[in-house]
Amino acid sequence: MTEREEEIVNGCLRGDAKYQEVLYNSYSRKMYGVCLRYAPNQEAARDLLQEGFIKVFQNLEKFKGEGSFEGWIRRIMVNHSLESLRKLSAKATHIDVEEMHEALHVNVDFSKYDMNYLLSKVQELAPGYRAVFNLYIIEGYQHNEIAEMLEISENTSKSQLSRARKLLQESLEDVKKAYNV
Repeated sequence: MTEREEEIVNGCLRGDAKYQEVLYNSYSRKMYGVCLRYAPNQEAARDLLQEGFIKVFQNLEKFKGEGSFEGWIRRIMVNHSLESLRKLSAKATHIDVEEMHEALHVNVDFSKYDMNYLLSKVQELAPGYRAVFNLYIIEGYQHNEIAEMLEISENTSKSQLSRARKLLQESLEDVKKAYNV
């Protein structure tokens, strides 16, 4: 943790509103990006961000100064976003990999697309597909970790990633056809 981060954390722990504002302003933009990857739209992402920062402030005394402070905040944001998704997906059913007749890996070169456009396409995915896609592709978690985090089977994680990739590929191909690209 840098000296500046330590100063901010200590100020927040003292209840100093100035330091709370500095903390929020220092990390809110990046954390909004994290929330946006899991939320269905910008309004929901803003709600996740606000609720996530409430959790940051409530749990600040638990940060031991080990590792990256930004990483600690990111973890809270991801966990809060996943908690919110679990509540939504408790009603949804999950398709297991044995029920799928598709290949596990759909080859899509996402690098040739504008990030904002690609993000908008990811946000169109169903919550479960979006969560697994983000956790695996963007956050770098393995399927066993994702399964534990989302309280699903590892095979369900794999099948949802496969389906998310396929849906994104189809969506991007539709755009190509529409614009004769």
